[in-house]
Amino acid sequence: MSSSREPRTQGSSGALGLVLGHPFDTVKVRLQTQTTYRGIIDCMVKTYRHESLLGFFKGMSFPIASIAMVNSVLFGVYSNTLLALTATSHRERRAQPPSYIHVFIAGCIGGFVQVYCLAPFDLIKVRLQNQTEPRARPPGSPPPRYRGPVHCAVSIFQEEGPRGLFRGAWALTLRDTPTMGIYFVTYEWLCRQSTRDGQDPSPARVLVAGGFAGIASWAVATPLDVIKSRLQMAGLKRGAYRGVLDCMSSDHRRLTYVDSDTKTIGGNDTPKDDSGLSHFLQTRGDSLRECDLFLA
Repeated sequence: MSSSREPRTQGSSGALGLVLGHPFDTVKVRLQTQTTYRGIIDCMVKTYRHESLLGFFKGMSFPIASIAMVNSVLFGVYSNTLLALTATSHRERRAQPPSYIHVFIAGCIGGFVQVYCLAPFDLIKVRLQNQTEPRARPPGSPPPRYRGPVHCAVSIFQEEGPRGLFRGAWALTLRDTPTMGIYFVTYEWLCRQSTRDGQDPSPARVLVAGGFAGIASWAVATPLDVIKSRLQMAGLKRGAYRGVLDCMSSDHRRLTYVDSDTKTIGGNDTPKDDSGLSHFLQTRGDSLRECDLFLA
């Protein structure tokens, strides 16, 4: 595999992709952690009405500032791990591509290492995305908890200690370690299938391969991404969750509660009333949060 075939997202291209995707990420995070929205459209409409278009871009400054560093760590570790596993240079990999096992291992190691650069920035992003106060506040209304990313970082450090900046890091590690391996394997496989031996894929093929690799990896990552976001917000509520397993079991208990709120009529499960169903839709965020929980 040549160097041009490695999916590098550095500098302005990485920042541009983040800017385009951040509004959708804000909606995702709010649906994962809040119960005030009925679904994707409801979240988008309420965010726009209450916070204007700028509400979709809350918490974006730190990710933009850190994306080059995080991606440099990810792809640098991936490339050097692949070099150590195969003992071949980039040019030699064009004629002798690495095995998919080596690609997966290198991707997993890259994903594991990048977590410790990404975790504090991701925590600050999630906390700021969950602030729903409009910029132009009515007189007498309480100010937002955090005035910006630096104030957010300082506040977390003062209130929760240094470990608070890494809240949710275990869930982030469980999310990114295998999914980065899946990402690189999918990307590599698609590039090999669409390119003749000894040649580099065209930019269009790289774009398509990267897109489908992202879909494959996020299909696996989404459930742990939900847990990660809820653990990151749990710092505002002392004792909300004791850890990753406690957060998962709490979600399972809530789902079991909704299931027990049904009765069977004519052999079919039918809700007793609208309260149980409404609770389910609110807690899961309608279609997106159902997808978050059930690997859609």
